[in-house]
Amino acid sequence: MDELDLLKKDWGNPNTEHAKLSAKDIYPMLQRKSSSIVKTLFYISIGELILWILINSIPYLYSVEYREKLDTIYSNDYIFTGLTILSYGIILLFIYLLFRAHKSISVTDSAKKLMESILSTRKVIKYYVLYNLVMAGISLLIGFYYAFNHDPNAVKVVEHLDNKGIIILTIVITLFIAVFILIIWLFYRLLYGLLLKRLNRNYKELKKLEV
Repeated sequence: MDELDLLKKDWGNPNTEHAKLSAKDIYPMLQRKSSSIVKTLFYISIGELILWILINSIPYLYSVEYREKLDTIYSNDYIFTGLTILSYGIILLFIYLLFRAHKSISVTDSAKKLMESILSTRKVIKYYVLYNLVMAGISLLIGFYYAFNHDPNAVKVVEHLDNKGIIILTIVITLFIAVFILIIWLFYRLLYGLLLKRLNRNYKELKKLEV
């Protein structure tokens, strides 16, 4: 239990010295904690950017077979390049917004402004996770589409399927995409969930101070 939690526990208890604490005493602690949380989110986002760069770059640079297969599937370089630029652009925008939120929380001297910054940070993360889930589904759909139209092995598989086989293949692909998106959602839930809970807790404490 940290200093702020101890103060909140004893706050209002007439038998403790913390009973004399006012909202002005509690606010700076909430501000520091919120700033620290957003700063941690900022560092995590940078780590995520580096992770995705490594995941996408290492196989492409060091595996000729992987590179040739990818080039065969994505015969239209503009689509692959466009998706890559868009993905990294969104991550960089997310990093910038978190950095700006951290700076805003660090210097604000108003509980109301701090609450607004916390709400803004929550929205940024919510939209970022939602974007990644949607993009994961779209990317997989595009990947399967190009695979079944340009990958010789995949084309042969489809050519030998009857209507029932195509339906089963469609169900399998749909389930695969759903499970993949679920895994990504769980990943972000684990990555950002705990910090967001702490940020929400600070927001609720600020609302109490405003009453």
